[in-house]
Amino acid sequence: MPTPALSDIHAAAQTLARLTEYLRENPEPTEALSLIEPLLDEYTGVPVQLADALRALARAVQEHPATPHTIETDLLIQELRTAAWEQADQHTLHYALDDLRGLYQKASETMPECGPCP
Repeated sequence: MPTPALSDIHAAAQTLARLTEYLRENPEPTEALSLIEPLLDEYTGVPVQLADALRALARAVQEHPATPHTIETDLLIQELRTAAWEQADQHTLHYALDDLRGLYQKASETMPECGPCP
């Protein structure tokens, strides 16, 4: 696999920042949900990918021959692994999106159709 360029990682972070700014402008909820959906995909979303990246970083640091084998290093590697588990636990956020989508669908079904006013 080709090494990702630092500019690629910065571009991803900037895109996420632009999305956040857009969502602060109060777009239609269904549009906001559709924009967030790929980020919270249960298998390929940001929580899962970030957890995998943190575990891979911990492994790369631990296995590198230049890494000092100290208690401090072990604690830092453990901190990365703990953060990875915490991120992975967030994979269930896609259920919240499903529930929100259901709420808006239910609300649109119960809203009376606009007709001529008496």
